[in-house]
Amino acid sequence: MNKLTVKPLSYDYSALEPVISKKIMELHHDKHYVGYVNNFNNLLDAGKISSFNYNGAIMHEIFWGNMRAHQENNMPPEGMFPDFDKFKEEFTVAAVSVEGSGWAVLWKTEAGLAIGQLEKHNLLGLNGAKPILVLDMWEHAYYLDYLNDRKSYVEKWFSVVDWDNVAKRTKE
Repeated sequence: MNKLTVKPLSYDYSALEPVISKKIMELHHDKHYVGYVNNFNNLLDAGKISSFNYNGAIMHEIFWGNMRAHQENNMPPEGMFPDFDKFKEEFTVAAVSVEGSGWAVLWKTEAGLAIGQLEKHNLLGLNGAKPILVLDMWEHAYYLDYLNDRKSYVEKWFSVVDWDNVAKRTKE
């Protein structure tokens, strides 16, 4: 395996406000994500492989790419979801009900798109599906802004989803 490199955000730390604060983005990117990359590289140097750190870095890179500046009435491209309100409802339930820490994920499977959870990102590759849209539900992603109100975090997060990125990932 090759070493990972820290990928900078494609937007400013404050670009997701008022949904996700600059402070959370600084901590989340520069401490948590960079920690996954550095820990993976250090373990690789020691002759070990860490799926936890590797997949933590990968999931965060998808997460950063799935977002862009806040927009009111943020909607996916026409036809992406037959019933967007139903999709939002199901994705929100998946996100809010992740036990402990984890991720809500829109997966690309051989049968089509499916909503699910990934409690431990070290298990990312086991289901054979590709993550298209991911929402970090670890407390470091929202707690400073939302405390334990996960549902408000998820509901507001939909206004920063970069649906063009999601559509592109569905075609890859």
